[in-house]
Amino acid sequence: MSEADLKKTPLHALHVGLGAKMVPFAGYDMPVQYPAGVKTEHLHTRDKAGLFDVSHMGQVRLTGDDVAAKLEALVPGNLKALKPGAMRYTLFTNEAGGILDDLIVTNAGDSLFVVVNAACKDQDIAHMTDNLDCDIEVLDDRALLALQGPSAESVLEAIAPGVAAMSFMRMGSFDILGAECFVTRSGYTGEDGYEISMPAAKAVEIAETLLDHEDVAPIGLGARDSLRLEAGLCLYGHDLGPDTTPVEAALEWAIGKRRREEGGFPGANVILKQLAEGAPRRRVGIRPDGRAPARDGTEIVNADGNRLGEITSGGFGPSIEGPVAMGYVSTAASETGTPVDVVVRGKAMPAKVAALPFVPANYKRG
Repeated sequence: MSEADLKKTPLHALHVGLGAKMVPFAGYDMPVQYPAGVKTEHLHTRDKAGLFDVSHMGQVRLTGDDVAAKLEALVPGNLKALKPGAMRYTLFTNEAGGILDDLIVTNAGDSLFVVVNAACKDQDIAHMTDNLDCDIEVLDDRALLALQGPSAESVLEAIAPGVAAMSFMRMGSFDILGAECFVTRSGYTGEDGYEISMPAAKAVEIAETLLDHEDVAPIGLGARDSLRLEAGLCLYGHDLGPDTTPVEAALEWAIGKRRREEGGFPGANVILKQLAEGAPRRRVGIRPDGRAPARDGTEIVNADGNRLGEITSGGFGPSIEGPVAMGYVSTAASETGTPVDVVVRGKAMPAKVAALPFVPANYKRG
């Protein structure tokens, strides 16, 4: 795709004005980093607050009779139990039990508010359109910002009074600078924070207001990736895909108890069997020795050189000052502390299976 064909978020000009390095991502021209650099942006988010443009993600409103029950036919999450204002992480699955995408579903009272990944947005919307008997409204006229880090609460409370009272995975409607915004206490960094859905026309004003605060810095895709990796959070297309089941991905917690008992979602026979009997492989954390990171696609082997699996996400973890990775290994080798080797540039380097997350989450629970 040429640069001219790339889509732009409502904040594109702001990114360019802030000196961002722009790169193609999921069909959009997106900021990968700003002049401060990925490491500085990463540590700033952990210490104070980072502002992320995630307007490339898909925002969808579903309305109609029994809409939660209808969406449950496509996912293994217990959506019918969601109370107004509550959110749930769930997964679109296929008939083989593989993951088509991961998504967040919120009970907005009169509708379900769904946020899907940018790279899967078009196929997810088509999937819902083809399979759901309800009204599907794609909110193309809204931008989405994520404010993440320890200072996020005090910064946002100053312009959206009441958000401080929210707990993790809750949603509310707030007037921010004269615009109706949907605010969720959520994010994908492991830090406390919020995602703010707003009219696209107000995005620049709200972003600039947040960035005017001394604790807030703009953060690009590079630090977003390293933050979510340290938090042990999956990236679709790397750690998740149509050939990976929720059990293999260590996402059993996303399958509700009632759904385990009743089934009724795509691939239930495969997934429920793996829940009962185990899966052949498992997503785990990997901590390579030394300083050299093990990148995506790096082979994981045992001491005899026999293949155990491969890295699906890997890089340097600024918060722990060392390399971190996630990947899949055979279940027999998935216990925390198991010694393994990662093959970096043709050389087997020592590593070990590690517990996830690498950095403990700082969510504000209710």
